[in-house]
Amino acid sequence: MTELLERAIARLKTLPSSEQDAIATMILDELEDERRWDDSFARSPNLLAKLAAEAMAEHRAGQTQELDPETL
Repeated sequence: MTELLERAIARLKTLPSSEQDAIATMILDELEDERRWDDSFARSPNLLAKLAAEAMAEHRAGQTQELDPETL
């Protein structure tokens, strides 16, 4: 376990049980989300490569435009 994680857990231990449970739920949910994303990407590497190639072809053909954060 890293030092930073140990410090975080030490601080969590000082919180009331309900807050500890809420934070634990958030962490476990985040870990599960990451696992699902990893599984999804592992099952579809060819699809992702195809989409990336299509995007690059559109860019080279001048069919894309630069993203302007001010217009989002």
